[in-house]
Amino acid sequence: MNIIEGSQENFEKEVLRANVPVLVDFNASWCPPCRALHPTLEAMAADSDDYKIVTVDVDSEKALAASYDISSIPCLIVFKDGVETDRRIGLQPRKRLEKMLGVR
Repeated sequence: MNIIEGSQENFEKEVLRANVPVLVDFNASWCPPCRALHPTLEAMAADSDDYKIVTVDVDSEKALAASYDISSIPCLIVFKDGVETDRRIGLQPRKRLEKMLGVR
């Protein structure tokens, strides 16, 4: 599966109504830790259909970022059955992301 570009228009469908856990990466193109995290997220997305990875650019999706009180990036939030179950800020290792998703 590929990383899904999240937006106000598709967030409910792709995240809140998803039938698998979803890791949402709130980020920005100018953020070095966000850029460093991206290859890990790409690899994770390619490796499994047991979860989804959605990326949200906080500069182009300001209202969506504000609705989840995003004040630092990267901000990684896991949703299960439409409910936030975990949140971490900053560059995270793959094992921690997988643990957040409950897949390892």
